[in-house]
Amino acid sequence: MEPSRGSAPAGVSALFWSLVTAERLEDAAVLDVGTGSGRIALGLAPHCRRVVGIDTDAAALEEARRRATATGLTNVEFRSGDADRVEYMDVHPELVTAHLFMSDALVARASRALPPGGALVIVAFHVDQWRETGRPSRFAYDETRMRGVLDAAGFDVERLEVEREISTFRSLEEALAHVITFEERWKSDGRWVRYLKFLEEGGRTLTRCHLVVKARRR
Repeated sequence: MEPSRGSAPAGVSALFWSLVTAERLEDAAVLDVGTGSGRIALGLAPHCRRVVGIDTDAAALEEARRRATATGLTNVEFRSGDADRVEYMDVHPELVTAHLFMSDALVARASRALPPGGALVIVAFHVDQWRETGRPSRFAYDETRMRGVLDAAGFDVERLEVEREISTFRSLEEALAHVITFEERWKSDGRWVRYLKFLEEGGRTLTRCHLVVKARRR
């Protein structure tokens, strides 16, 4: 009997995890792009032949390696690399995953690395992410653009869903407390001023919105 693959790691979309773990993983090599501290790679490693995680954050990669050692996992490797610049072919993946990391370059590289029938499962920022700030992220996609990028790279979309969560605040103070961790980042790109204006005009919401996609290489 196949072992249970459990619930999604903390902070990981449950839909994304269900789409990933629906694949035949036992003999698969998996590439986790933008792996960070390795929560997805480490969650998949017990069920796969091999997992490779790549990221540019050296501190996060060291944490991932420490966690792999602590759990006794020997089939997972963490590499430093810019996912928009390096190629993935040497991993020979049957599955490529990316949770909150998405770019046209990633899709193109995944297409070159995956065999026909190989899967790409991603969570990307939707253009409605933090829409109250009045500025879509340059990393955000809408449904039409996402389908177009995947189709051009030789993928057929099997699942594409929007996950949207709208937080509603009872007061200005509660709203500000909720976003305080974003203050420095939003000040640097102009979002902070726009969000304060939204709150001053009576707005009391903040939208988190992601695209969850599974596509198959033609």
